[in-house]
Parts: sequence; structure tokens; C-alpha cells
Amino acid sequence: MGIDEAGRGAVIGPLVVCGLMIDESKEKELKKIGVKDSKELTPEKREELAEKIDQIADNIVVLHVSACNIDSMRKSGINLNQIEAMKMADAINMLLPEKVIIDSPSYNSGKFKDFLFSKLNEDAKKAKFVFENYADKNYPVVSAASIIAKVERDKKIEQLKKEFGFDFGVGYSHDAKTIEFLEKLAKENKGKMPKNIRTTWDTVQEIVKKYEQKGLSKFFDKFKIS
Repeated sequence: MGIDEAGRGAVIGPLVVCGLMIDESKEKELKKIGVKDSKELTPEKREELAEKIDQIADNIVVLHVSACNIDSMRKSGINLNQIEAMKMADAINMLLPEKVIIDSPSYNSGKFKDFLFSKLNEDAKKAKFVFENYADKNYPVVSAASIIAKVERDKKIEQLKKEFGFDFGVGYSHDAKTIEFLEKLAKENKGKMPKNIRTTWDTVQEIVKKYEQKGLSKFFDKFKIS
């Protein structure tokens, strides 16, 4: 099983975790169709490959963690690494592979591994585990999982754009379209954000605070004596 995620650092939309299981004898088929780290592929190529991967894989689990659930867990003291590890453990517990290769975070890998193991059932712990930074570049089965996760998240993002009636780009804070959209929402709703926005992110909090203050200043302006 290869496991990877998409949308970890996004400010809009879900975190998507994919666990993809395949017989090792089929791994060469993934190489043959050209799987690689999803970030190195165009959206069109990812969708094309996702269909081929689906035909090759023995089993695929895709888990979504909504923005509001991420916020709720972070407020209760569960950090993003732990959220990701919990979902990866869920995928492993479901499919019980003999070997698991995980694209782990680039920092605190030891803590990440320990926390994930604490969420596994006894049968799942019998597997051989490989935790590696940038595993999506080095293992075709993880590359395939990264492609599926990215395609699934992209579908949700396109759906949200239709619901909001606004093209907010990729949903990350480095995207000018995303920031423009967050500013628009905050201005229209006096700092309040819908459930698909991760309000525990610093970027969002700064924007919210700005428009909450503007709303308060307008409220108090009504009571000023001329």
C-alpha cells in the first residue's frame, strides 16, 4: 500500500488522503503508464492517469477531512500531522496490507510514525512499514496514491467554485485569487467565514480580524456625537 495526501496546507476545502493497494508484481505497470509525483503533472494528465491507476490497483481508499472538521480538531489540540496520521491509519486498518509506504511530513517524522502506530489495530501493525520524506517521488505506488488524492481534491475544489460562483484558484494562501476570494467573503460577511474555509489558519485569521474590526468601527461610529 502506498499512502499520500492532497490539500494539507490549503486554506479552502478538504484534506484528502489516499491509500492505494497493489500486488508488488503489478508495480511495473504503474511505471509503464508514467506515474510520478502528482505535483509534476498537469490536471489533465492526472485525470488520465487516475483512470488507468484505478484499473491496475487492487484496492483504493479515499478519505476526506473537511475544513470545518480540521478546524474543530485543531481547536481541541490535535495538530495537522496528527489529523493526517489518523486518516492514514484508518486506511491501513481497512485494507490490512502486508507492506505500507508512507509519504511522511518533512519534519517530526519520528513523532508522526509513533502517533500513527498508536491508531493502528493489532493486525495492521503486522505490516512492514516504510516512512520516507518525498516517497511520492521514489515509489510508484505512492506516486499513484498522490495522483488519486490530488484528482479527488481537485474535483471538490471545482465543485466549491461552482457553489460560491467564484474562481478562487487553487485554495492555497500563496494564490492571489484565493486571497482575493477570502477578502471578498470577509468583507461581505463582516469577518464570518463559511464552513469550507479553514478558519484556524493564520492567513484567514488575519483577514477575518481586519474585517471584524471594520465592522465594529462602523457600529461605534453610529454612536459618535458630532
